[in-house]
Amino acid sequence: MQRKDGRRRDTDGRDAEAVEQVLDELYATPPSAFVSRREERAAAARTAGRKEDARRIHAARRPTLAAWAANLLTRSRPEETRRFLELGQALREAHRTLDAAGLKELSAQRRRIVTALSRQAAQLAGEAGQRLSQAAQREVESTLRAVLADPDAAGRWAGGRLEVSLTPPSAFPSGTAPPEPARTEPRATPRPKSPRTASGTRAKDELAERRRKRREERERAAQEAERAERHLHDARAEQAEARESFRRADDELGRVRETVAAAEERLRAAHEDLERAERERREAEERGRAAADTVAGAEREARASARRADRLTDRDR
Repeated sequence: MQRKDGRRRDTDGRDAEAVEQVLDELYATPPSAFVSRREERAAAARTAGRKEDARRIHAARRPTLAAWAANLLTRSRPEETRRFLELGQALREAHRTLDAAGLKELSAQRRRIVTALSRQAAQLAGEAGQRLSQAAQREVESTLRAVLADPDAAGRWAGGRLEVSLTPPSAFPSGTAPPEPARTEPRATPRPKSPRTASGTRAKDELAERRRKRREERERAAQEAERAERHLHDARAEQAEARESFRRADDELGRVRETVAAAEERLRAAHEDLERAERERREAEERGRAAADTVAGAEREARASARRADRLTDRDR
């Protein structure tokens, strides 16, 4: 839209900010209420004509209980979150520089802080009415360890919109520096390989290549399994929400049916009252006509009597 001064209003920026606020709100919502809140916000965006915002909101996936607790920790404890992210950066830097003393100290801090923060997450979830099981709390700890070891995981957690728990990489700092590489002597000029040696090398290379391909296939299969698990999780959540909606609708239908039955009973009684009133009116009308006839007859008789009385009076005179 153009303003009178020729400049465009920054509606796109405000809409983008609004949808980000909605997403932040959704991922702070307990998982049991996530789907209904998401549909409500998406419908509001569609009603307002913001189709792309509605699409983004509807695409938001319900987080697991552990992922939600980790999100809740990020939003409710910003100072602890900042220090924890700084610890992860320092720990990764110490691992890269092979600072054994610093790595050992930071690793001890890591264990203490991961335990303390996971307990805080469980406490925050309990205050929000969601109890974390031991398995869920272990998933929160796994997420926190991943945040320390992986900068990408740290960024995702800091965003406060995790959908599933994070898994730390296998090569996480253990608290001690890796052993120093062994000194190598200058290698002599390699001699030409014999046909048997070359054949063995090719076989090793082929074996290594097959192992690499199997490893990649396993990784792809694991990723597909994770996606399928997430899809199943969302589908079950949607199913549970649909069942709950059906139950509420069925209860409402029962109440409406009772109301209709009561209204029909009142209508039937009203019809009976109407018929009785109409019958009484007809009877009253008939009685009125009969009374009118009686009155008319009495009036005629009274006039006749009066005339007879007048004649007798005149005769006496």
